[in-house]
Amino acid sequence: MKVMHFHFGKDGGAERFFVHLVNALAERGVEQTAVIRPQRLWRPEIEGAARITESHFRNLSLDRLLLPRRVMQMARRDRPDALMAWAPRASQLMPAYRGCIKISRLGDYPPRLDYFRNTDCLVCNTPGIAEHVRSLGWKRDVEIISNFTSSERVQPVGRAVLDTPEDAPVVMSMGRFVERKGFHTLIEAIAKVPGAYLWLLGDGEEADNLRKLATDLGVIQKVRFAGWQKDTRPFLAAADIFVMASSHEPLGNVILEAWAQGTPVVSSRSEGPQWFMRDGENGLLVDIGDADGFARAIERIANDRSLGTALAERGHETLVGRFSKEAITDAYLRLFTSKR
Repeated sequence: MKVMHFHFGKDGGAERFFVHLVNALAERGVEQTAVIRPQRLWRPEIEGAARITESHFRNLSLDRLLLPRRVMQMARRDRPDALMAWAPRASQLMPAYRGCIKISRLGDYPPRLDYFRNTDCLVCNTPGIAEHVRSLGWKRDVEIISNFTSSERVQPVGRAVLDTPEDAPVVMSMGRFVERKGFHTLIEAIAKVPGAYLWLLGDGEEADNLRKLATDLGVIQKVRFAGWQKDTRPFLAAADIFVMASSHEPLGNVILEAWAQGTPVVSSRSEGPQWFMRDGENGLLVDIGDADGFARAIERIANDRSLGTALAERGHETLVGRFSKEAITDAYLRLFTSKR
């Protein structure tokens, strides 16, 4: 089987799932080609699983003019079983090739449908996104196939790596430092939890504002800005609590990654978590933007180890039962062989 991917994302949860799926498909013997942005940090993780072509595909560039023709030539030459575009922008590159199924994978709510003129099937990673595209008037096929993450447990990183006391409660979050991820709310919450340390993995346009907020609130000495990490799992394994405070999160892949390492989760009541989390069962849910609520949830787990253990165990059960690597990979393989 042959699959050609178009992916112009940067660094984040969608990119981590892309890496996971490409490698899972390679393990099943799928021959893959991937068109991606240049100099991605995660490129080495797929080099053994796919042939890679790099392009910016920007509006005002030579690539914007030449790449569509090149992609069509690649499809005619390689005759893939599936063409797969990751997100709306990449879907604009989808050629009008008739020899296989053409799929656009969506991890967020698209504002309109004109990106998908050459797409046969939209793969939505939550039911909410599927309902949204149908409400916009999408009449072609829709499949709901969620994400998976690696469930392999790893050794935790030593707390000394981030200059953190061994006996301090460690709260962790990660992602792009943009406003909708709610890191400012999390820093405000940490300021209300005596003794707790916060590890933030990632970077982005809000980095300076977040550092200033931590300084203004008097907690900069308890916040560790660890940057992007090639492997986040040792940090997740070392944390006592993982918090996702996003105001908008279609799925929340980082929650699955935390559950994989046995870490209890506190999440905002954003779209994705409300689909698969149950408050008090496999995690704690807090209203969006409620710093006091996040502080109370963090303290509740920090002060009750048995609660944290129970939440983490049920979270792992949810991960295995609904987001397994085998089931998700099987679903994609079935879709790739269904000719449209």
